[in-house]
Amino acid sequence: MDWTAITVETTNEAVEAVSYILTDVGSTGNKIDDAADFAKMKPGNYGPYGEIVDPDELPHREHGAAVTGYFPPKLFVPELVSEIKQRVQKLTDYGLDPAPAKVTSSAIDNQDWATAWQKYYHPVRVTSHLTVVPEWEEYNAESPHEEKIILDPGMAFGTGTHPTTKLMMQALEIVVMGGESVIDVGTGSGVLAIAAKLLGAGNVEAYDVDNVAVESAKKNVALNPKVHDIHLGVNSLLDGIHTQKDIIVANILAEIILPLIPQAYENLKPGGYFLTSGIINDKFDEVRKAQIKQGFRIDETLRIKDWYGIIAHKPTEDE
Repeated sequence: MDWTAITVETTNEAVEAVSYILTDVGSTGNKIDDAADFAKMKPGNYGPYGEIVDPDELPHREHGAAVTGYFPPKLFVPELVSEIKQRVQKLTDYGLDPAPAKVTSSAIDNQDWATAWQKYYHPVRVTSHLTVVPEWEEYNAESPHEEKIILDPGMAFGTGTHPTTKLMMQALEIVVMGGESVIDVGTGSGVLAIAAKLLGAGNVEAYDVDNVAVESAKKNVALNPKVHDIHLGVNSLLDGIHTQKDIIVANILAEIILPLIPQAYENLKPGGYFLTSGIINDKFDEVRKAQIKQGFRIDETLRIKDWYGIIAHKPTEDE
């Protein structure tokens, strides 16, 4: 039987939220076609036979984004499409513009599904030290200090290409000095946990409420032998976790960050860093004020387009 591809036409700012919705309702893999990604591509081996092609010559979106989820056979597609439409339209309640929020479905055979997103992902230099590389791409580091994060981008969101993920990778590069203990909350693909480890962190734990995401993260960790000892598990935020860590990082939507704030404060050592992103501009003040009210000190804010990241720390007794 054929699989089903359900595509949501949306804006760049809503890409991660739409990806989450598709995964939450049963997508086993998402493909993102974002006009902003093509604008950053340089000439490379994009031709069907490995030939060098100018990205401008490739068929691509001129505006906005489309997120496609792939669903296994035996699902009732009309019901799925209806639920996705409702949830995408409600993103306006969280300050996101999902327009045009058009949802369509089509049948796709297994072979096409298995390789559909590969032509959309290529190595991306995210920070001065970190480059995200799809597992099927050959890539040679451009400097001795560059670390490659090998990913299978198909199974869970968080591939390093979206602004919110970039912000947190940049924040990790700022605060990780070496040997820190880290928790990645809402790990998705595992990219931030892998990034932290490659930057020199010590003990790294990563949790997600979605078992599919955790299994995907395990596969991505296995693709990066240097980070084999990352601990992965299913958990809702930091529920039931009582520890003292140097860094807690979370790339999740603003309304999910808010209940995480007191949990993060409890689980950080004095002087420990709380790194957050997934914060659209309309929600930035609310999240920032909630962190300050909890007792955090804001060290730096990062921004890419309409998305914000926050670097905060738990004060020491001397502060």
